[in-house]
Amino acid sequence: MRFPNLNLRTLLALTAAALLAPFATAIASAQFNGPALPPTSGINRPTTLTTDPAILFPASRDVRLGSGDLIAIKVFGPGEYAPTVRIDINGKTVLPLIGEVALKDLTIAEAETFIARKLSDAGMFRDPQVSVTLVEGPRAVVTIVGEVHAIVPIVGERRLFDVLVVGGGLPAQASHIVTIDRPGLAQPISVDLGTDPVHSASANIPVFGGDTIIVSRVGVVYVIGAFKSSGTVPLVQNSPLTLLQVASLSGGPSWEGDFSDLRIIRTVGNERTLVKVDIKKVLYGKAPDPVLQADDIVFLPSSTLKSVIKEGGFGTIFGIASILIATLK
Repeated sequence: MRFPNLNLRTLLALTAAALLAPFATAIASAQFNGPALPPTSGINRPTTLTTDPAILFPASRDVRLGSGDLIAIKVFGPGEYAPTVRIDINGKTVLPLIGEVALKDLTIAEAETFIARKLSDAGMFRDPQVSVTLVEGPRAVVTIVGEVHAIVPIVGERRLFDVLVVGGGLPAQASHIVTIDRPGLAQPISVDLGTDPVHSASANIPVFGGDTIIVSRVGVVYVIGAFKSSGTVPLVQNSPLTLLQVASLSGGPSWEGDFSDLRIIRTVGNERTLVKVDIKKVLYGKAPDPVLQADDIVFLPSSTLKSVIKEGGFGTIFGIASILIATLK
């Protein structure tokens, strides 16, 4: 096959243009509009940490009895009075010698005084010394949910780090900001465990029976395609994570990537959206650097021609040129 109207120089110029075309900056079919999302957008919104020392390090916290608690009662002195009873759904229980008593919402000390007075009023004991021990129940344990599942028995006060270790420790995907729901507090307690051992004492707060510790999963962005390394990039909870930051943490785009066709795939509810971004424009400040959300997928497809050249090296280019030259003969 011959091209009578084209000389060799023109044909080689056209061939070179075709080979270099994938490197030219193309216009993406869609772009995020405007600047990076503001903090009020709700994306990667910072967690409000609890800072009130009176809440983080209370002077004392008396356990209050409630429905479902199993208690052991003992009267010191002559005779054997040591019943073990459970408080019913109405907050009451039946004790030998004195009958039904209401113990719900009483502290351990208040319950001891109350039972002692009942025994004394019934004429069974004179100035009895009563001991009440919480054996089991919702207020005798700390519950850990989320990325860690455990029920840790607790008597009195224990420290947060101790309870987390007994519960199995934090897995790699767990957030270092934990939330504690404590009965009697209007708002949950948010604590940043941090990563610096020097400042760990400020996060190792006391926990009490009845507390629920919520260990959430840290958000991640999935990176696939023509990057130096694929995988997941964790979100930093108090700072936005942008496309260029993710690209940098993934080693940067590979040579064979189609820079004009990077895709951000985002799922909101049951709807999946796809936005194409020209990462070259973002890199040179000609397009905004999109802020990513948890579970976003960043996909950089490979350019077909670049991939062929990468697999075959420069020999592929010379091979194509040789074929074109042969057609001129």
